[in-house]
Formats: sequence, structure tokens, C-alpha cells
Amino acid sequence: MIDDATDAPFPRCIICPRQLLDHETGRYICLPCEQRIDRDLAAIAGPAGLYARLCLRIQPGRGGDGPAISGTPGRSTPCNEQVLSLTANGGIVSTLETWVEDWSSYGLGVHGSGGRLQYRVDQAVDTLRRNLTRAASRHPALDEFGREIGQARRQAEALVSGERRPRRVAVQCPCGTVSTVTLDVDKLECRGCQAEYGHSEALRLPLAERRAA
Repeated sequence: MIDDATDAPFPRCIICPRQLLDHETGRYICLPCEQRIDRDLAAIAGPAGLYARLCLRIQPGRGGDGPAISGTPGRSTPCNEQVLSLTANGGIVSTLETWVEDWSSYGLGVHGSGGRLQYRVDQAVDTLRRNLTRAASRHPALDEFGREIGQARRQAEALVSGERRPRRVAVQCPCGTVSTVTLDVDKLECRGCQAEYGHSEALRLPLAERRAA
């Protein structure tokens, strides 16, 4: 709230949007949001990460043990097109590398090139994680970055598990903070004002307005 024309608004995280604390002065996002983005990035990369596990589901194998060989006699199961779209060029790797290239214009890492897709994913994630703290104070579009990385993780997790994830809806706390909940939510703690809501209270919160594209 601005008391008069001479007062400046309290700086807020562009993701939560929680009011930034004294030790977060000068940042675009709060520390909890930075940590969440870092966890999303870490979950994607590596030999046991979501991208590697997703690649094993391009061709459904024997009971999910591994990819089946195309053209196996008696097997007509096609490749999973949704998985293929995420693992091929234009999928997760392109999302990551586009952000690496964008961040390089802010002095946040160098855009690499070449190599196998898994290598490119790992290199991009490593670059983004190493520069994430500096980006928190330099890059004004970290809200968009966080949404895209979070979406990539959720899509990969849903496909790796083979289960349909419960539908998530965005609700808004009276303080203005937007959170996502599912119909089976147990409780919700607002990241902005720390208010706590039980199952029924959380579902009664008003739906958040969609942001303009």
C-alpha cells in the first residue's frame, strides 16, 4: 500500500508476489522462489533425471523396463509422440537453450552448442543453475522463466509416471498472492502473508485471473 505520493511501494517478488525482505533488496524474486526454480532445474538433468528417464519412454518397452526396438515382430505400439516432442529438438532442450542464450545477453553465462541432446540438456541446466542467483537481481523476466521450467518439469513427471496428474487451478489469497491447488489439497499456506487454509477454505478462495499472453 502506498500512503502518499512521496512513498514508494514495497518491492515484491515478481513470482509469488511476496514482499521482499531486507536481505532480498535489489532482487526480482524472493529466495524461496529461487530455490524452487533451482529444484525444478536439478530434477530435469543428469543420468537419473527426468529428461533421461523420459527418453526411455519414447518407445514403450517390456513392462516399462526400457525402450522397445522399432519394428519388433508382433509389436505395433507406436512411439509416444508426446514424449518425443519433449525430448527432441524443439522440446525441453530448446526451452533450456533459449533461456541460456537470453541470459548470456545479461552477462549470465555463455551459450554453448553441439553435442548429444542429453549433454546439451545437462550443460544448459548447469549454466542456468550456476547463474540463477545473479539472475535474481539482473533478469526482469524470471517469472516467465520460472513458469516454463516448472511446466517442463511437471510435464516430464506426468509422462514418466504414466499417470494423469490432478488438475491444478490458480487461486488468489486476499493479500494478492496466487497459488495453485488441486481438488484433493490438504492445506494451503500462502507464500505471501503466510496465512493457512484448510481443504474447504482453500477451495473457496477466488480463482486467479489469467495473465495476458
